[in-house]
Amino acid sequence: MAQQETWKEYDENQLTHSAAHYLMTINDLMEERGYARVTDIAKQMNITRGSCSISLKPLKKRGLVVEDENRFLHLSDEGKQLVRLIEKNDKLLETLFRDILGVSAEQAEIDACKLEHLISIETSVKLERFISFINSQSTSTQHFLSELHKHPACAILSPQKKEK
Repeated sequence: MAQQETWKEYDENQLTHSAAHYLMTINDLMEERGYARVTDIAKQMNITRGSCSISLKPLKKRGLVVEDENRFLHLSDEGKQLVRLIEKNDKLLETLFRDILGVSAEQAEIDACKLEHLISIETSVKLERFISFINSQSTSTQHFLSELHKHPACAILSPQKKEK
C-alpha cells in the first residue's frame, strides 16, 4: 500500500483516542456505581460538563452510547465490545512493550494507551497469539527471548542498561 493510502487509513480509524477514553470511563463508572451521568464522566476525566456533553454527541450518534429517560448513560452492545477490545489491546501492548521489548513499566503503559484503540482486530488477534507463544515458556521461546535481548539493537531497549 502506498504511503499516501496508508495515511488515509489512519484518518479512517474507527475510534479516536478521546472517544476511547469516554467509552472506558462510562464502562468504569457502570462497573463501580451501576450508572454514569455526564457530571460523573466529566469529574472522572477532569473536564467541564459542557466539554463532556459536546464530546459525547458523536458517540451517541454512532449508537455507542445510549442515554435513557433519566439522563443516565449506558454503552450499547457495540460500545461494550469496543471497550473489551480496547482493554484487551491495552494489556497486550503493555505486555509486548514491557516484558518482551524491555520498555519501563510506566512508558509501556503510556505507549499502550496511545495505541490501544488504533490497531485492527487482525493485528490484535495476531498479537494475542504472539504473546501467548512467548508466555508458553517453551525452550524455543526462551531461546528466542534470550537471543533477542542479546542482540545489539536491543541493548538500548533493556531497562537494566543505565546511561552514565
